[in-house]
Amino acid sequence: MSPQIVGSPAAPSAAAPDGDSAPAPAPASDRAPVDLPAAADGEALTATATATTSATTTAHATATATATATVTASATAAALPGLPQALSTRARTLAGAVRRRCTDLARIESPSGDVPRLDALAEELSAGFSATGATARREPGPAGDHLVLDWEGQDETLPHLLIVGHHDTVWPVGTLADWPVTEQDGLLSGPGVVDMKGGLAILEGAFALLADLGQRPHRAVRLVVVSDEEVGSPDGRRLVERQLRGAAAVLGLEPPHPDGRLKTARRGSTRVRLTVTGREAHAGNDAHDGVSAVDELVDQLVVVRGLAGQPGTELNAGRISGGSRANVVAGRAEAELGLRFSTAEAQRRTLDNLARLTALRPGARVRTEVLSSRPAWPERTGNPLLRHVRSLAAVLGQQLDGGPAGGAGDTNLPGSRGLPTLDGFGAVGAGAHARHEHIRLDQLAPRIALLAALLAVPLPRLRDRTEG
Repeated sequence: MSPQIVGSPAAPSAAAPDGDSAPAPAPASDRAPVDLPAAADGEALTATATATTSATTTAHATATATATATVTASATAAALPGLPQALSTRARTLAGAVRRRCTDLARIESPSGDVPRLDALAEELSAGFSATGATARREPGPAGDHLVLDWEGQDETLPHLLIVGHHDTVWPVGTLADWPVTEQDGLLSGPGVVDMKGGLAILEGAFALLADLGQRPHRAVRLVVVSDEEVGSPDGRRLVERQLRGAAAVLGLEPPHPDGRLKTARRGSTRVRLTVTGREAHAGNDAHDGVSAVDELVDQLVVVRGLAGQPGTELNAGRISGGSRANVVAGRAEAELGLRFSTAEAQRRTLDNLARLTALRPGARVRTEVLSSRPAWPERTGNPLLRHVRSLAAVLGQQLDGGPAGGAGDTNLPGSRGLPTLDGFGAVGAGAHARHEHIRLDQLAPRIALLAALLAVPLPRLRDRTEG
């Protein structure tokens, strides 16, 4: 088993509802300094894990960025005196352990559909997160076990914070043989490091950081790690959807934009299998008795490409197969299509058209089957969750923003329903699904500190109704 990032046991502390007031001060007997390990240059670093003796009231978070920044700064100061400095300092000392953890996780190959390897990684992740105080359970799935992990919050009456991630990758077993995990020029490269084993390691580090400071998250936190995200979460989707009810907000551990910006919207995506059945015959003697499924599929793909030319729709023919031998008229052929949609209307229209495809040749049959589907998550005006995170980042000395993303993920599910949702809290890097996949090591500490702050600091009001 790989070494985990282990923090000290968390100490309970008082809390007040989000958007209302800061946590009440802890009794004097409960307040004790937490000595942090020395920094790389040998300078001693100390943070005091106490609650404030004077809380700043933040009764109503307004819709303006300036007011949100004031609320966030007050809540941050109230959660712990010197919290920003403590988080940033401790995050820097933990960055090396998180880097090693990411390396260890990436060395456990876990391609989608490989049940034994996915289950082995699920066990490793369960052990790592349990060491930070989580209660873990395995959720069986046809393509490998999913994970559900829960951390207690300071105030268990508040709606939970949901975090979503995955432990499957697009890389087949054996990839490590010719592309090992390597560190060079400030980058960590290897299959799955950015999508998304880096994000899982960073979150583990954030919980370990809070434990080291004697803190629990402000509210209960639930993490869902699915085993089939890279193929559209055909089974994991129902597990994610089950946790949405009552969630205050949803965070995703996918990598951010290459420049570090968070993801505020995603296109919808659907995987479709197009299957054509023809009639086999001898290609030389009896070709007239056959119906080529390959020829029919080629012509159908031309039709499909025309349908995908509609506004708001993109198509990728990802895989094609069919036929058996050159001297046999093909009796069967199929294609797996990846479709992306900028709007729910484009998604509905295109899928309806695909469902109505008919054979162009007498004797051929065409069938369309939706393998997985995610709804479009549109960009929304205002976005108080982004304002809150941006303000938290500023308190930590970071500059952060957000923008829409082209890819899809499990955050499409809450985002499409209007739940406060942000993705891109994973490792900063680039090259997902490509041979130059990598993460930036200098950005590990800022991401650890940001996630830890998000867990520790009360959320502002994110929707019209009052939380908690």
